[in-house]
Amino acid sequence: MFTTSDFKKGLVIQLDGAPCLILDVTFQSPSARGANTMVKTRYRNLITSQVLDKTFRSGDKVDEADYGRNKGQFLYADGAKGVFMDLETYEQFEVAEEAFEALAPYLLEGTEVVLGLFEGRLVNVELPMTVELVVTETAPVLKNATATAQTKEAILETGLKLQVPPYLETGEKIKVDTRDGRFISRA
Repeated sequence: MFTTSDFKKGLVIQLDGAPCLILDVTFQSPSARGANTMVKTRYRNLITSQVLDKTFRSGDKVDEADYGRNKGQFLYADGAKGVFMDLETYEQFEVAEEAFEALAPYLLEGTEVVLGLFEGRLVNVELPMTVELVVTETAPVLKNATATAQTKEAILETGLKLQVPPYLETGEKIKVDTRDGRFISRA
């Protein structure tokens, strides 16, 4: 059991029978005497992927989710689905089309990920913060290109399209931020 004083970003609790990842927590002290402190949370239901808000009173208790994070690896894409393997148990999990669609642009075979397991089934795949991908198609290098304020579109080996600086060429390896799909640097 967790109390509201244990709440922090990244904690997984169980609400309404589902694992929920806390995204944000704010503590609000009331102005009235004798009133309880309110704990406002924003969380993601890991089964439905909904982001919801809920307010608790200070001292409320919630259940701990039967949730584990295991090292995993992306094996291959099976049509529109993805197949991942738990590196501890060598068990394989299939990720449905809707969830895999958001992950696919950042995954190459062998990419290491973190698998979120709830009661023995896969409910969440955490990508690494950055991935290294090769530029397969982009416009030619612009002469006298500087790194400020100019960008051009590039297509990477996974099919991801993003804006890159004008000095990059086809065949170069770059680092991409998986949180927002943004170019970071050359690899």
